[in-house]
Amino acid sequence: MLTLNAFEEASEIVKKVTADTKLVYSDYFSSQTGNRCYLKPENMQVTGAYKIRGAYYKVSTMSEEDRKKGLITASAGNHAQGVAYAAKAYGCKAVIVMPTTTPLIKVERTKSYGAEVVLYGDVYDEACKKALELADENGYTFIHPFDDLTVATGQGTIAMEIVQELPVVDTILVPIGGGGLATGVSTLAKLLNPKIRVIGVEPAGANCMQVSLRNGKVTELPSVNTIADGTAVKRPGEKIFPYIQKNIDDIITIPDEELVVAFLDMVENHKMIVENSGLLTVAALKHLKPENKRVVAVMSGGNMDVITMSQVVQNGLIARDRIFTVSVLLPDRPGELVRVSTVIAQNQGNVIKLEHNQFYSTNRNAAVELRITMEAFGTAHKKQILKALEDAGFNPKEKHISL
Repeated sequence: MLTLNAFEEASEIVKKVTADTKLVYSDYFSSQTGNRCYLKPENMQVTGAYKIRGAYYKVSTMSEEDRKKGLITASAGNHAQGVAYAAKAYGCKAVIVMPTTTPLIKVERTKSYGAEVVLYGDVYDEACKKALELADENGYTFIHPFDDLTVATGQGTIAMEIVQELPVVDTILVPIGGGGLATGVSTLAKLLNPKIRVIGVEPAGANCMQVSLRNGKVTELPSVNTIADGTAVKRPGEKIFPYIQKNIDDIITIPDEELVVAFLDMVENHKMIVENSGLLTVAALKHLKPENKRVVAVMSGGNMDVITMSQVVQNGLIARDRIFTVSVLLPDRPGELVRVSTVIAQNQGNVIKLEHNQFYSTNRNAAVELRITMEAFGTAHKKQILKALEDAGFNPKEKHISL
């Protein structure tokens, strides 16, 4: 059973290793959504994610004998770092099985805490099977990343902090992968105040908990497909599922495109790096009814590698019409490029790339193609530039961006 006494004990224990992630009030999201929005920045946590809470509390409750066997777990990254950190704190061995698709930053940081990393499988579920095999072969003590009530208790300490800091909270948004965080947060929130709504948020391409709740039983998805690697789970936990059924009020699913835009929102308006799984709740803020409610979005982690970050930024700028490419056909004679660039400049467009294709037509005098990639302030500004080009007789055609 997940009890209030256990949550209180866990809250005191995890304070030894966690950062104090105070709520951040967001003027930006509040004005965008019609609610009073607060962010719980677990992306600023030690190890870069909330997972240290459950891992450290779990290891603290183990016998010395179990610790000496060595610890093993499977993780897409954040739980891996939590277990590695806890193992180092207690002086025991840690072996972590991670999917081969895990971002390099999570692999390297896990190793930096002294853990042995084994890369196996394409998704968490495959890595987990391998970890269980290794545990049997070598006698390691297995720590499940989410289907463990002690781990879930540690994760639930987030709710304790939220309610202590904002006793009048109306709604808590929490990401769901396998369901450990959602179990701990929703159970403790309801114990403290049954009126608090707790809404789980999943990637649209990995909505195993939503499907399981609809079916009334734990259900495995045939596959998952999402950029939110930390929540790319095909099957939620069996042990925690009854708590989810009882305490989660609703599930919201978020398509990857919205995570890309949410990343830009956080960088530009809050100067924070939040990984894709942590952005689920940020994106979900815009799915709530505008009721002037006090809403807390738990941002679960910030461990994003630079390559992924650059891809997300680029796609976010494209999605926001901040970067776009147009093709115009020009006669191949002096002065045409100046005419085009003058129209763009007069409308405050900023050219960042030009491609001049003289082989578009066999008759160069009739037409050569000029592809222009440029920056704009957003959709309205983009439309303004396109209309100005049309009015000048250039007949611009939007093209797929290649940066």
